[in-house]
Amino acid sequence: MSTTPKVSLRGLYKIFGPRDKAMMEYVSKGMGKPELLEKHKHVLGLQAIDVDMQAGEITVVMGLSGSGKSTLIRHLNRLIEPTAGEILVDGEDVMKLNQADLRVMRQKRMSMVFQKFALLPHRTVLQNAAMGLEVQEVPVGEREAEATKWLARVGLEGYENRYPSELSGGMQQRVGIARALTSNSDIMLMDEAFSALDPLIRTDMQNLLLELQVELKKTIVFITHDLDEALKLADHLVILKDGAVVQQGEPQGILLNPADPYIEDFVSDINRARVLRVRSVMEPLDESTTFAGDVDPNDNLESLIAKSEGRTDICYRVVDDGVAIGQLDMRQLVKALVPRISSAA
Repeated sequence: MSTTPKVSLRGLYKIFGPRDKAMMEYVSKGMGKPELLEKHKHVLGLQAIDVDMQAGEITVVMGLSGSGKSTLIRHLNRLIEPTAGEILVDGEDVMKLNQADLRVMRQKRMSMVFQKFALLPHRTVLQNAAMGLEVQEVPVGEREAEATKWLARVGLEGYENRYPSELSGGMQQRVGIARALTSNSDIMLMDEAFSALDPLIRTDMQNLLLELQVELKKTIVFITHDLDEALKLADHLVILKDGAVVQQGEPQGILLNPADPYIEDFVSDINRARVLRVRSVMEPLDESTTFAGDVDPNDNLESLIAKSEGRTDICYRVVDDGVAIGQLDMRQLVKALVPRISSAA
């Protein structure tokens, strides 16, 4: 199995303005975003981004408005050209692709799901879903058969001949996902894909994405400003502030060990019982312990509190696929529910 990341960003910078290359001299010497704007009228969009995105995983990039997350995702297929740095896909330097090769990469290796759905109103659901293959000049019968298959997978069987205006927002976004899947690309870019949806529909779409991902193992780059969504979806979480990576890693680890006051504040209001998993707080197995029962490492702590009926004087054995891998003392669970007090307070 290859250890090469599917996508790598190395020393990526983006400065918006007519003299972006010249501004690198100031930024490399430590000039930050506010000072660059005030003194030189240039905007520092991204700075020193180093991120590896592994094949078959969901990498979630999140941050507040203006943090650079949407700028970052648009670099992957070079909708935005970087000021400096490398963009590698399967080890290949995307910056060295000519226009023809770049077009092929956008058509066949990457697909994009947009916040505002980006469906053509005069085309049917089926025609919209088949657009990626149409651009690749796949014969109409073949591309529509493929689109029909994926529309059924996302719950839109029977809607092929409807038009976008006849669908709800959630259904329109399902068409967007079907279109991305129909193109059969390895990498899916999802820029605030569920942000325009109502909360219940948004939850349905998150669950649909996770369900599909179990089978398809796509490499997904998902942009969001919502921490609950990020923690639910991410295999690898990247948190941006002012165009820089503040912390990245496995979401459970970030929640339990925030790197600085900004992250501490960010995660302070999260329902930790609903997000944290048994595997994140379990301890090594001691067979001499008396156990109240077995639990799965991926159970959330909320379910364990319900299972224990609130008792803190018991311990559970953690079993994964029939093998005991650890234990969880309910007293340790309670400690994990208390967020770290921000050092900035």
